[in-house]
Amino acid sequence: MEKTTISVQEMAAEMGISLPKAYALVKEPDFPTIRVGNRILIPVEAFHEWLVVASNKKK
Repeated sequence: MEKTTISVQEMAAEMGISLPKAYALVKEPDFPTIRVGNRILIPVEAFHEWLVVASNKKK
């Protein structure tokens, strides 16, 4: 079974960015997150969709 969510730390590692940059990113209003208690989780599918949209905005 594949993971449906990843942590901020996992997302930072996947993107190759620092942890402080990753936490700044998850605070952006259009970034997909789920809060479970104090944990911030990122839905994998929504994250990949966000990456596509975000990369197309730069063009």
